[in-house]
Amino acid sequence: MGSEIGVTGLAVMGQNLARNIARHGFQVAVHNRSESRTKQLIERYGDEGEFTPATTIEEFVAALDRPRRVVIMVKAGGPVDAVIDELVPLLDKGDILIDGGNSHFEDTRRRESALAERGLHFLGTGVSGGEEGALLGPSIMPGGPDDAYEPVAPILTTIAAQVDGTPCCAHIGPDGAGHYVKMAHNGIEYADMQLIAEAYDLLRNVAGYEPAQIAETFHSWNKGRLDSYLIEITAEILAHKDAATGKPFVDVVADAAEQKGTGRWTVQTALDLGVPVSGIAEAVFARAVSGHGELRRSAAGLPGPHPSVLDPRDAARFADQVEQALYASKVISYTQGFHQIQAAGAEFGWDIDLGAVAALWRGGCIIRAAFLDDIRAAYAADPALPGLLADQRFATGVGEAQHAWRTVVASAARHGIAAPGFSASLAYYDALRAERLPAALTQGQRDYFGAHTYRRTDREGSFHTLWGGDRSEVEA
Repeated sequence: MGSEIGVTGLAVMGQNLARNIARHGFQVAVHNRSESRTKQLIERYGDEGEFTPATTIEEFVAALDRPRRVVIMVKAGGPVDAVIDELVPLLDKGDILIDGGNSHFEDTRRRESALAERGLHFLGTGVSGGEEGALLGPSIMPGGPDDAYEPVAPILTTIAAQVDGTPCCAHIGPDGAGHYVKMAHNGIEYADMQLIAEAYDLLRNVAGYEPAQIAETFHSWNKGRLDSYLIEITAEILAHKDAATGKPFVDVVADAAEQKGTGRWTVQTALDLGVPVSGIAEAVFARAVSGHGELRRSAAGLPGPHPSVLDPRDAARFADQVEQALYASKVISYTQGFHQIQAAGAEFGWDIDLGAVAALWRGGCIIRAAFLDDIRAAYAADPALPGLLADQRFATGVGEAQHAWRTVVASAARHGIAAPGFSASLAYYDALRAERLPAALTQGQRDYFGAHTYRRTDREGSFHTLWGGDRSEVEA
């Protein structure tokens, strides 16, 4: 008997995923381009399960049962193609390659098509949960052919996070669907993190709270409707003090946030689909602004409001308003992310079950949150739901928060505090609920300078006004 599955690429994510598989009783072959990492895994964790170490790619493939199941855990882009090129000559028809990295979904579609021509199966599989999730149970989002998923489903569903006895793993759809959903997950993650950061900024610079007090505030929020992994770790981070200086940890960290690209991909692909993801986009741009140090230093002397903080009673009231604004804005982020997945499904022919996506994000992943149960229930009740605000529960919750939300956005402006996530989310909400948008004027402008035509509210057809002539209207 050979190994039931193999993992190549033993950086922390690959190593922890291999350990997770072995801990659940599956025999796993392990390989890394650098042999030292393979040896390190066996020396440190070899007693956790049945590992078969391989020093060469040939030895690795030979150690696998057929159909061979290979998980590739290397950096997205060229490295994935390089590993595939090494593996393909050694594989047989029906063998399965699983890319568990953050690959672009278009790369996954290309690879799946090319490998199918050679009789090989390919699963582009989103894995969320970071290092801890990979070891203890991630959220897993496989995309590819049904007959490729079936042989690996028993392993993937076993090692995934479990919520209420249900694995956080589901077959998303064909070709690039799994990696697309993981990308959208990361886009929501960007927005969620930005909104939390803005809440912290407002509590500190408007309410006048110190990090330890803000940590207590977030801890209390985590017991209510904002219960989530990101709120939980935010409380821990804000309560932590730097050992070297004794200062709050958050005060000794450089205020320049980095990114690996999945947030940008979310926004870029949303633009291609014509889907509004303004809250997610602002989160991506906020990270970009934070990293342009020279630009920020050049603007440091620009005028703004004089700093001031609220008195304690008003501060407590404001903190409650921030909680409401954070809840409403988070709902908008998820609304935008799920709408984008829905639009991508229609564009690429993926029949994605949005309720199932919400269910598999309830555990293991970075954006796991209590209200994902509400999202799952909303799509279970109406799989064709056009957006979360069309669900009565979310419409009521956000509607009840809107006055506090507006107060928070206005307070941010008055105090000169950048809150692009809160502001963009509120603008999206107002745009959706508006009876008329100024897009009518935009269409008039487009017709004036480019004869792009417009549609009327009172009859069918496309029309053009002869702006340079007698301004009569003609049917286009």
